Amino acid sequence: MKAVKTAWFCNSCGAESPKWSGRCPACGEWNTMVEEKIRPEKKSRTLGPSSCSRISSPVPVSEIASDEEPRIKMPSSELNRVLGGGLVPGSIILIGGEPGIGKSTLVLQNILSIKSRTILYVSGEESAKQIKMRADRIGRPSENVFIVCDTSLQNIEEHISNIQPGLVIIDSIQTIASDDLESVAGSVSQVRECASRLLKYAKESSVPIMLIGHITKDGNLAGPKVLEHIVDAVLHFEGDGQHIYRLLRAI
Repeated sequence: MKAVKTAWFCNSCGAESPKWSGRCPACGEWNTMVEEKIRPEKKSRTLGPSSCSRISSPVPVSEIASDEEPRIKMPSSELNRVLGGGLVPGSIILIGGEPGIGKSTLVLQNILSIKSRTILYVSGEESAKQIKMRADRIGRPSENVFIVCDTSLQNIEEHISNIQPGLVIIDSIQTIASDDLESVAGSVSQVRECASRLLKYAKESSVPIMLIGHITKDGNLAGPKVLEHIVDAVLHFEGDGQHIYRLLRAI
């Protein structure tokens, strides 16, 4: 039986260390090292049209086409404004906020109004019936939004490969876990691995991905800081104590 291998990860920057240290050797933060079980990663296939292994070739900057790629317009004009005019194809966006603030509702009411592309909504927190009840309250029937309740990254990759969506929603990134790692969902290594794999798919297929995440009592995004560095943009959805007014801002 193989011995279990462990490593220490910084909860702030995601740096890996073979032993514990009171201060992270990478970012200098104190008391952020956490121990996790690890094992060698299995060779995983790449999703989408680039599933065959190809090596990109260097191209002179003068030969790169400079045509502005059209953004994907969201039904909400305010969401488009925060996104700088809409979703950029191949981008990965993280929307954070307190539990119950309305992150899932904000995303759902937008994607239910998009009729031009197939959308895959992956829920790791709610059942399909709960999402259906919310969709009924919104009152926007849709035939091109597919709901799947799963927390396995490998299963999600299989769903993406089968449906070939034009937009992917992950709710939430802290609930997704890869079978290649033995640590629990939400840990530093799991969040980093899952976000990196989704980022790779987004960039290779030009399919945008929206990640939903929670924030801590201090107002910071839950999970490792490295998640904020992986994504292209971080949006905060917040409101006052009574939730009468809600504000979506980019940080």
